[in-house]
Amino acid sequence: MSLRRITTGVAAATSLVAAVGVGYALGSAGPAEVPPSDPPISLANADLTLATDCDALLDSYIERALDQVGPYGWGDGGVVMFGASDSSAGAEMSAPSASARTVRTSRTESNESGTNVQEAGVDESDVVKVAGLLLLRLREGELLAYDVSGPQPSLLSTTRLDDARGNDWVGDPGGEMVFVDGRAVVLGTSQDGRSSTITTVDLADPTSPSVVDATTIRGRASAVRLHGDVVRVVLQNGLPELDFSYPDGTFGQIRSRLHNRALVRDTTLADWLPTVDGEPVVACDEVAIPDDEEVALGTTTVLAFDPADPGARTATAVATDSDTSYFSTDRFYLAAGAPQWGVWNDCIDCGRGTWAPSGTTPVFAFALDGTDATYVASGEVEGTIADRWSMDAVGGSLRVAVGPSSETGNFNSVVTFREEGAKLLEDGRVDDLGVGEQIKSVRWFDDLAIVVTFRQTDPLYAIDLSSPGDPRLLGELKIPGFSEYLHPLGEHRLIGMGQDAGLDGMTRGAQAALFDVTDLTNPRQIDVVRYDKGTYAGAGIDPRQFTWLPEQRVALTVVSQGWEGTTGWVSVLSLADGSMTNRMVEVEHGSDVADVRLVPLASGKVALVTGEDVGFFSL
Repeated sequence: MSLRRITTGVAAATSLVAAVGVGYALGSAGPAEVPPSDPPISLANADLTLATDCDALLDSYIERALDQVGPYGWGDGGVVMFGASDSSAGAEMSAPSASARTVRTSRTESNESGTNVQEAGVDESDVVKVAGLLLLRLREGELLAYDVSGPQPSLLSTTRLDDARGNDWVGDPGGEMVFVDGRAVVLGTSQDGRSSTITTVDLADPTSPSVVDATTIRGRASAVRLHGDVVRVVLQNGLPELDFSYPDGTFGQIRSRLHNRALVRDTTLADWLPTVDGEPVVACDEVAIPDDEEVALGTTTVLAFDPADPGARTATAVATDSDTSYFSTDRFYLAAGAPQWGVWNDCIDCGRGTWAPSGTTPVFAFALDGTDATYVASGEVEGTIADRWSMDAVGGSLRVAVGPSSETGNFNSVVTFREEGAKLLEDGRVDDLGVGEQIKSVRWFDDLAIVVTFRQTDPLYAIDLSSPGDPRLLGELKIPGFSEYLHPLGEHRLIGMGQDAGLDGMTRGAQAALFDVTDLTNPRQIDVVRYDKGTYAGAGIDPRQFTWLPEQRVALTVVSQGWEGTTGWVSVLSLADGSMTNRMVEVEHGSDVADVRLVPLASGKVALVTGEDVGFFSL
């Protein structure tokens, strides 16, 4: 049985993309009474409903909001921010096993943009992009274009994009982009974290770029994807920031509660939906309302743009605030959860995961076709979903790795779902993975899942998904430490980046572990490189800091040490005869370590992007 090849490697295209055709023009979406879209979203079951008109939509927001406001504001005084940045990254792999069905490992394909992505055919935003002989990088509000055809990279142009800066308060340098048809679409976040600016830069002539559009939307971008030439941006709008009062005096709580409830009743749709210049960008009949009142109140919107027609924009929304979403090549899945008070999230693709006080997590599925996103099915899973890496879809089957909740035992599970009518129905499951432990990483193939959990040891589980209705645990390996990111290195090898740990579960420093998965019923760790005490593997937080060079059998990954006075190295891991040798190259210091990238080029060279420089990295 063949496996879908999921992109995790990086490489450049063979020629400079110079075609013009990716416009990104966002304008006003009309008056406050948002007109119906054409056609409206299609809802097929009661898990999501549509309001009869804009007034009814606003009433639904207000009705739910009144239950969440008290004398101290939202959540009876909890600080309302945007989420936590607790994201686990996963990994890929598979291989022939002795007694399994015909599951196999496969080599990874490369992504032409230079970004190590989750899903083949779906590019993701990053601070660096390549297209043939052109390399683009974002740095503190500047878009820099380099020619990488010569002996050293040559700077072609610098374009100032003040709105592409990040949030200085949380140390976010800001700015991520996708690149298609000669245009860079750049996302920046406002200082308060509540707005996103989408800037389109035409680089048909990279020596003379021009800004063709810059639109600020009230809403935080939590994911940016590129399907072919269609750009999709996921926007989150949480609870409105209102001028709440606080109790004072004998009857203060009563007065304060009445005042705060009055403020909620006075809100408009512009307080709840993403807006441009105060006007909503999504039509009322494109906002689906969950019937589960325990999900977080707010709005999650998918904006889509066809580069061939910059004026054509579609928007579909669900009336819940969630940053746990996953894009396949033809589906968008949104996992909803309960409100999480007092947490902050200000970066793209670093979601906090779902919290399920009821014990179950609702999941909504949308079909992607061109710029359209059409609701097709929904369901729920018992347990919690950690992040986007915990979801995967192939051949009509959704697979989810879930952690424990009040409705499960104290273990983790892999659950498969099938679309039947408008329902996501459970198809099969494997339970009792990592009893009493936490999922650290997940990676998927067409017919295989690899799940890593941890408390004191690192169980690595191989799960056969070739029959979605009958998934089976093939084998497991228990070793000290854990892998936060896994990457396949061909038919029989897998590398895991994570933390070394003692038998007591106390972490000691970063490690790179090499696994033999020739027999999935008996996976083996065949070598390990342990880094110095107090070090961290960058790929565990951001998989874009890992690069695999299959021709050279070399893995490049960023390793850092220290929270203050940080030093960053490139670890050059050379593989031969079932073992690894390591060479450490010091490349960066301070907060710039997070932006280090190693990008393979069409010429065979590797570009090293650091905080201030772009050069070639010597292997």
